[in-house]
Amino acid sequence: MMDIADEAVIVNSSRLKSVVWNDFDRVKKGDTLVAICRHCKRKLSGSSTSGTSHLRNHLIRCRRRSNHDVTQLVTRGKKKDGTLTVANLSFGQEQRKVEALSIVNTTFEHGNRKDGSISLGTNNFDHKRSQLDLARMIILHGYSLAMVEDFGFRIFVRNLQPLFDLVTFDRVEADCKEIYQIEKHKVYEELAKLPGKVSLYADTWVANGDSKYLSLTAHYIDDTWQLKKKILNFLALDPSQTEDVLCDAIMTGLRNWDIDRKLFSLTLDNHSRYDDIVRRIRDQLCEHRYLVCNGQLFDVRCAANVVKLMAQDALEISFEISQKIRESIRYVRSSQAVQDKFNEMIQLAGISSQKSLCLDNPLHWNLTYFMLEAAVEYRDAFVHLQEHESLYTMYPSGTEWDRASAISSFLKLFVEVSNVFAGNKFSTANIYFPEICDIHLQLIEWCQNSDDFISSLALKMKQRFDEYWKKCSLALAIAAILDPRFKMKLVEYYYPQIYGNSAPDCIDIVSNCMKALYNGHAVCSPLTSQGQGGATCQVGTFGTGAINDSRSRLTGFDKFVNETSQSQNVKSDLDKYLEEPLFPRNVDFSILNWWKVHTPRYPILSTMARNILGIPLSKVSSEALFNTGDRAIDQPWVPLRSETLQAVMCTQDWMSSELEDSKSSSNPPLAICYDAK
Repeated sequence: MMDIADEAVIVNSSRLKSVVWNDFDRVKKGDTLVAICRHCKRKLSGSSTSGTSHLRNHLIRCRRRSNHDVTQLVTRGKKKDGTLTVANLSFGQEQRKVEALSIVNTTFEHGNRKDGSISLGTNNFDHKRSQLDLARMIILHGYSLAMVEDFGFRIFVRNLQPLFDLVTFDRVEADCKEIYQIEKHKVYEELAKLPGKVSLYADTWVANGDSKYLSLTAHYIDDTWQLKKKILNFLALDPSQTEDVLCDAIMTGLRNWDIDRKLFSLTLDNHSRYDDIVRRIRDQLCEHRYLVCNGQLFDVRCAANVVKLMAQDALEISFEISQKIRESIRYVRSSQAVQDKFNEMIQLAGISSQKSLCLDNPLHWNLTYFMLEAAVEYRDAFVHLQEHESLYTMYPSGTEWDRASAISSFLKLFVEVSNVFAGNKFSTANIYFPEICDIHLQLIEWCQNSDDFISSLALKMKQRFDEYWKKCSLALAIAAILDPRFKMKLVEYYYPQIYGNSAPDCIDIVSNCMKALYNGHAVCSPLTSQGQGGATCQVGTFGTGAINDSRSRLTGFDKFVNETSQSQNVKSDLDKYLEEPLFPRNVDFSILNWWKVHTPRYPILSTMARNILGIPLSKVSSEALFNTGDRAIDQPWVPLRSETLQAVMCTQDWMSSELEDSKSSSNPPLAICYDAK
């Protein structure tokens, strides 16, 4: 800053070539030349020997400069070293506190352009876009909103882009909510245009061990036959809330998204406390005739959850055995001498296993399986070690080793089945039936074990499984029938093994349910009526309320016509589908692509397939598949207010989905994730 006397005069700067003089007045006082910024009135040296770099640097960071076009200020002639130097940038009091943080000689490298200039990609700095980009970055990557007030971050941003006005926590929180509303509108429009139904699953999250949240996630197959999921709500739970309050919260979420009339199923964990909630919601939806076949497949329980609960049953009853095996492994790993001795025992026992002994993590039940599996293979070596090491006292008995082997076989099946569930990002409903049937058959066999310890454990697991099977067996079987590689054959293969002499009656139940669901979809289909095929099955296109009400009362007549037409030797989609040969099984088969291709041949059945294959028969994500507890909110977001937490959780899910979709298309990911409009 320079002092200028009153008698200073303005010098004509029209002959000066640099563009910076468009923003400065050159003032002369005696022999001293001063450049005065026309925007903020700051005074800098205007001498010819001082050059113009310091004037350019000032204009870049001048807060009062109305035109933020900095392109020509930093676009320079090509230098010999191929670089552009913007020197000695200093940005406010915060930076002055720490001299070491000052940026000196920041260098921008540029490509070899013919004109020797640098393109910044845009002529004007868009502050609002940059502000929303920052909020989107925080949401997408799960960063703390408070990072915008961190000293180091503010210095970094100020030196990176001096024109950007640093935001506060409150400002970025408001930006996150603004982005949430923008993205929410896009999801709302997508759901409104769906050709089929929506299935919902509810999941519990925790924060800091005591706070609980309920997420509601929609599953559906879109018009391109892609399976999609979207988190719709993320609600804070009060432990004192009654079932009525929770039921109302779910129904309110459905109505706010306008999908109550489109709902097909609701997936929850395997706990009896949810039974009454499901019944209340189903009754409300049936009262308005929103559910196909009165919600015959509405109540769905999570397949991965029942597998996890059975695994926990096995680990709980075998805790003492597992603890002895942990201590045995710890003893072997306690010193190199003991490790060498154990290796000798391996040789003595003639064990050729290449598995490594490992300790488990109680928070991940599959790791306990890996520990038991490896230890059982070295059983004879542990027995020999017991005979040679007097300090080794915490060893399992022969019976306990037998039981550990049985528990390991239980867990092996559960791990294998769970891995099938996690094989795809989103699994269609057809994959679950054979895996669940295999578990059913093994439980029957395990219940007949001669060891009361094993048989009692198997009985406990089977009781839990039977509750799941009673609710979900029809959905599992019908989804498998809609797989053209299996159709009815898979049911006809498994049911005799499960039900014995009662199998024919059980197969008839599945077949009748299949027909009822088909008829329900046929009644709603525009192909079998003059209606729009809406989710309520209240057909009618004449535009007046009275006629619509009349058509609504004739829904039973539409069903009667459909059923009697089938009895007059008119083959339905379902009949044609079941009569045709099975599609060959191969590893590259895509069931959604198959139904997409065959929609013209089976127009009504394909609608039914879209709704049923989109049911989330398992709601556990692959990363949480083997966790023993609830999913936890990332620590940076735990302190957020509930409405802000819902905004960032939902928006992160939506943006991540769009980013994943963009990777398999020609759309550039940044255009999807960082469009400020």
